[in-house]
Amino acid sequence: MILARVGNIELGDGHGLVLIAGPCVIESEDLCLEVGRRAREITSELGIPYIFKASFDKANRTSVKSFRGPGIEKGLEILASVKASLGVPVLTDIHEPWHTKLAAEVVDVLQIPAFLCRQTDLILAAAETGKCVNIKKAQFLAPWDMSNSVEKARSTGNENILLTERGSSFGYNMLVVDMCSLPAMRGLGCPVVFDATHSVQRPGGLGSASGGAREFIPHLIKAGVAVGVDALFLEVHPDPPNALCDAASMLSLADLAGALADAKAIESALNWK
Repeated sequence: MILARVGNIELGDGHGLVLIAGPCVIESEDLCLEVGRRAREITSELGIPYIFKASFDKANRTSVKSFRGPGIEKGLEILASVKASLGVPVLTDIHEPWHTKLAAEVVDVLQIPAFLCRQTDLILAAAETGKCVNIKKAQFLAPWDMSNSVEKARSTGNENILLTERGSSFGYNMLVVDMCSLPAMRGLGCPVVFDATHSVQRPGGLGSASGGAREFIPHLIKAGVAVGVDALFLEVHPDPPNALCDAASMLSLADLAGALADAKAIESALNWK
């Protein structure tokens, strides 16, 4: 398997589980630092490499009234502060080709949101920066269809690509995870990430906001690690019910240590590392 590299972190090819985690959206610098510090403490104790994530803009929201974030200028300023304060790599979403150069000056991973994973110009612009590119599989695509997105990114000469599973559409307001998609996407020659938080989302399920069933996040974490993934992607918040984005599908910061301890135990038992 071709390895992906994020700073001094290597993903894939038996290098062990990596955590990508943080709040859904940048609500404040203090929140990002609170979540990032605690996640760094937990992962350091467990021997899991850690990448912080947060979005400066959530362009795909159910309602026009939904909180989107501080925007690219202020958001990147906060992400730069988090990166410097915590000493960890940083990931963020991009939505427009012009975002890529600005974001690449700060972050280590450029993430293509699921609904945009077929947007050729966006993928090409992200890959041309030379940064690691995490492409989320759309809810409407089969895992093997992601070969086209990978080919677009690789056409730039960039082989530093991650693929993320985040659930598939299953009727109205429901997502399900086909665990077979994880090895299927690994077969495309990229390390695979499992987003166990967006996978419990219920898009538009609350009418003007997405719903979710966060109580199932720990179960999906265990299942994904048991199948075999290179990284877990978790949206984490100290007070999920009052989060400004994806409140129903974020893991409580208080539950992160237990969830990761279980994941590490499963990885060790199955000798994935």
